[in-house]
Amino acid sequence: MITAQNISLQRGIKVLLEHTSMVIHPGQAVGLVGQNGCGKSSLFGLLKGELSVDAGNLDIPANWQIASVSQHTPALDCSALDYVIDGDQEYRQIMNDLVIAETNQDGIAIASLHGQLDAIGGYQIQARAATLLAGLGFSDESQQQSVASFSGGWRMRLNLAQALLCRSDLLLLDEPTNHLDINTVVWLEQWLSRYSGTLVIISHDRDFLDQTTQKIIHIEHAQFNEYTGNYSSFETQRATRLEQQQALHEKQMRQREHLQSYVDRFRYKATKAKQAQSRIKALEKMQLVGPAHADSQFSFEFQAPDALPMPLLNMDEISAGYDGVTILENIQFNLVPGSRIGLLGRNGAGKSTFIKLLSGDLIAQSGQLEVNGGAKIGYFAQHQLETLRPQESPLAHLKRLDPNATEAKLRSYLGSFGFAGDKALDLVAPFSGGEKARLVLAMIVWQRPNLLLLDEPTNHLDLEMRHALMLALQSFEGAMVIVSHDRALLRASCDEFYLVDEGQVRAFEGDLEQYQRWVSEQARPAATSNKSNETKTSSRQNQKRQQAELRKQTQPLRQKIAQLEKQTDKLTAKLRDIETQMSDPIIYDVAHKSELAQLLQSQTTLRQQLDENESDWLDCQEQLDEIIQAQE
Repeated sequence: MITAQNISLQRGIKVLLEHTSMVIHPGQAVGLVGQNGCGKSSLFGLLKGELSVDAGNLDIPANWQIASVSQHTPALDCSALDYVIDGDQEYRQIMNDLVIAETNQDGIAIASLHGQLDAIGGYQIQARAATLLAGLGFSDESQQQSVASFSGGWRMRLNLAQALLCRSDLLLLDEPTNHLDINTVVWLEQWLSRYSGTLVIISHDRDFLDQTTQKIIHIEHAQFNEYTGNYSSFETQRATRLEQQQALHEKQMRQREHLQSYVDRFRYKATKAKQAQSRIKALEKMQLVGPAHADSQFSFEFQAPDALPMPLLNMDEISAGYDGVTILENIQFNLVPGSRIGLLGRNGAGKSTFIKLLSGDLIAQSGQLEVNGGAKIGYFAQHQLETLRPQESPLAHLKRLDPNATEAKLRSYLGSFGFAGDKALDLVAPFSGGEKARLVLAMIVWQRPNLLLLDEPTNHLDLEMRHALMLALQSFEGAMVIVSHDRALLRASCDEFYLVDEGQVRAFEGDLEQYQRWVSEQARPAATSNKSNETKTSSRQNQKRQQAELRKQTQPLRQKIAQLEKQTDKLTAKLRDIETQMSDPIIYDVAHKSELAQLLQSQTTLRQQLDENESDWLDCQEQLDEIIQAQE
C-alpha cells in the first residue's frame, strides 16, 4: 500500500503539495488528474525516489518493483526487439552471468542460473516482447529494425513496451496514449485490464481513463482529492461537491453581509457597541469557504467565418506520397461548409498525408485538387509548434497577425487560452508543449478560418483545454477534418468518419464503437481470407462443405463466446449501477458506512468476475482462431 501522510513538496518558489494525504491500495488502478503544472509528474518523481518530500511521510513497500516509461530513447543500432528486452535488467544480468558460467564450465552456477531464468519467465521473454511490439503496431519486419531508424513517436512506443515487459508491482504511466492511434490505445486498454499490479496513470484522455481506472486522485490547490470510480464518475462527484460548496459559500456570504451590516450600523453607538464587537469577532473567526471553481481558465469560441464558399475543396482521382512512393491513390473527396469529418485508420496508413494534401503542404502526384479561392484554412499539426518564434511573446505573435488590433483586445483574447496577465508577455522559448499548442490554436482561431484541419490537436493539452476545444468545435460553422486518438473529442465534434486504409480514403459507415469492432475483426484471422488460390482448385460445393464442417466444429466455441459476451454485458451493467450509487456523496456519510462497505465488496467481486470472463473469452477466442487458421 502507498500512503502519503501530510506531505508537502515545493519546486523552486512554487508549492505543489501542502500538508496533504492519500492512500493507494495494492492492485488499484488510479488516474492522476489536475491542471498542467499542478504536480502530477512531480508525484511520479516522489514515487520513483527521484524526489523527496519536504515534509510529511510517503511510504511505499520496500520490496515493490517499479516500472515507468523512459522519456528518452537514444539512437541505438540494436534492434527494436532487443531494445525492449534490454528493459528487463535482471534477465540481461542472468544471461551475462550464464555466459561467464558456461565459459568457466561451472555446472552448479549454470544450473542455478537456469533456475533463476525459469523463475522470471526468461524462456518466454522473446515471445512476450514480440507480442507487446505487435500490439503497439510494430510488424515482424520492423521489430528487427534498429532503434535509430524510428521516429520520435515510434521510439516512445518502444519505451512503453519496455515498461510493460518488466515485471512490476507498481506501473507508472505518464501520458501513455500520446503518439498512439486509436487501434493501439484500445489494445493498451485491454492489456492494462489484465495487469495485476498497482497502476497509476497520468492522462488527458478521458475515454482511456474511463476504461482503465477505478479511482481518481485530483490534485487541486496543492491538495489530493480522492474519488472512487473512473473519470466520468469523478466528474459527476466533483460537480456535486462543487455545487454543495457553492451553496455553502453563498449562504456564508449572506451571513457575513448580515453581520457586517449590523457592525456598520451600530459599532459607534454606545448602547450597541458590545453587540457590534461580538459580531466583529464572529466575522474574524468565520472560516471562509471559497467559491466553486468549476473554474476552467480556458474559454473561447470560433467567430463566424467571413465567408462560407461552396464547395471549399474538391479532389478528383488524387494520388499522393513521398519520394516517388505512393501512399494514397484514386481519392475522390469534397468538402462543403458544415462538414465535420474524423479520419480513422492505423498509424502509417496515410491520415497525416491526407491532411497535408488538404492543407497544401503536400503536392499531389496525380489527379486534380481544386481549392476554392474563398477558402481560409486553419491548419494545426505538431510540427507547427516549432515554427513559433522562441524569443517573442504570445502577444507579439498575435500582433503580427493583426497589427491593427489593440493590445487590450489581444491580451483579453490570450487570457481565454491561459495566457493571462504577464504570461502574455513571456518569451515562448521556455514554454511547455501544452503552452505552445495552446498558442498555435489561439493564432488559428483568431484568423477566423472556414476550413479547419487538425492533426492530433490534443497532444500536450490537459483535460480542461481539451474540453474547451471540444465545446468550441461544436459551434464551429465551417468545415473541419480531424485526426485524433482522443475518442471523446471525435465523438463530440464529428458527424461522419472516413477510413484511411490500404491506400484508400473512403466513408466509414459507423461510429467509433463500430470502428473498434472493425479493427478487432481485421486483426483476427478470418475464415474467408486467402481463399482466392483455393477457388482455382476447389469447387464451390467443396468450399461450402468445408465451411459447414467448420461451423459445426466451432459451434460450441462460438456459443460459449456469445454466452461470455452476454455475461460480460450484464456484469458491466451491474458494475456501472454500483459506481453510479458510489458517485452519490451521501453514500460516504457515516450513517451509510455498512451500505458503502457492501457496495465496495460488490464492486470488487464484479471486477474479479469481469476479469475471469475476459480471460475465458480470450482463451475461447484463441482456440477459435487456431481452428480457423488450421482450415486455411
